[in-house]
Amino acid sequence: MAIKRFALGFAVGYVLGAKAGRERYEQIRQVWNRVAGNPAVQQFAERGKGVAAGAGRKGVSAVSTGVQKVGSSVRTRLSGERTNGFATGEAGM
Repeated sequence: MAIKRFALGFAVGYVLGAKAGRERYEQIRQVWNRVAGNPAVQQFAERGKGVAAGAGRKGVSAVSTGVQKVGSSVRTRLSGERTNGFATGEAGM
């Protein structure tokens, strides 16, 4: 008998919750559509995209410059080691 009561309570709660949940979902969706459809919000979003794109380009440029500097430094160090005999395994003591 307890299982039947539990199942009945669960079913009633589910139906009532689903109905209330759907109504609230529709309210939230309507507000979102009004906000997203506002021209001021759309302009702000476009400006935000432009700022993000600019920051991304700056970041890529900084990383590229850093990689070039590191590569140059490694090449310089490796060429210096070869002239000192380290690359051939000779000890300079």
